[in-house]
Amino acid sequence: MANLRAGLIGLGVMGSHHLRVLRSMEGVDLVGVVDPYHASSQGTYSSVRELIDEGVDYCVVAVPTALHEEVALELADAHVHALVEKPLTDRAESAVRVAEAFSRAGLIGAVGHVERYNPALQSMRQRIRGGDVGTVFQVTTRRQGPFPARIADVGVVKDLATHDLDLTSWILDSPYQSVFARMGHRAGREHEDLVSVVADLRGGVIANHLVNWVSPFKERITIVNGERGSLVADTLSADITFYENGSTPTEWDGVANFRGVLEGDVIRYAISKPEPLRLEHEAFRDAVLGLPADIVTMDHGVMVTQVAEAILQSASTGTAVAP
Repeated sequence: MANLRAGLIGLGVMGSHHLRVLRSMEGVDLVGVVDPYHASSQGTYSSVRELIDEGVDYCVVAVPTALHEEVALELADAHVHALVEKPLTDRAESAVRVAEAFSRAGLIGAVGHVERYNPALQSMRQRIRGGDVGTVFQVTTRRQGPFPARIADVGVVKDLATHDLDLTSWILDSPYQSVFARMGHRAGREHEDLVSVVADLRGGVIANHLVNWVSPFKERITIVNGERGSLVADTLSADITFYENGSTPTEWDGVANFRGVLEGDVIRYAISKPEPLRLEHEAFRDAVLGLPADIVTMDHGVMVTQVAEAILQSASTGTAVAP
């Protein structure tokens, strides 16, 4: 079977990572890159049309978020499969248009929510499905760090919190039902740079998301609390730890009379740690080939964008909002 012919659109910070992976992908030939700032380089084009005319099976879209819809629709019109960086688009209505265009054309369309492919979260989802924590009560995420200078067209909700919205609904197989949010502008930029969210998901699970660009340290933590204990995933190190609820009887009256959870065994699991971005590319390649693959569908990308907009609406109105 001939190799798939792939293209990359956008050669910024994230695009450079996609370029590195595409160049080494088994079964894929990189045809070229579209970026007007590097159009003089060999194999680099100044327009999407030029790349399409070279003949490509699929493209990775890593342009600024505001340009996602325009580029994705041009690819759909040319019958080219696409992996679009997250969020799918900057507005829910445009995300719907993109998803519908790919569906009508019978194309594979996916969204680059790369956290799904983090080994710690992959393990967390498997363990939740396997009943390790029993009934899930609560999910808490903390995603904070300094402002990335590469981001100019969206705020922290659509650029950063969308990771947590995707991974939370994915690990629980449950959609968001309502969100209540508070956000702030602390660094003098047009868009929000911090947000705190409380959400209800189907099945009675409560979610809390703390996301910002105003912390001098970087943190990427997901905590799932359930009837049997808690799972904690650190996606910076790809570590996952299980804190089991205690069951050993105690003779200390002050503790024995406390009607809460006791500390049990703590296990940090040893797991394989392949690169998430490579796993994302491999899954999309397989989907284009018609093989079984776990990709983030554009329909799911639409849902994430709708929840993100509900968060912004809630923060501006001071009320809970259903996506």
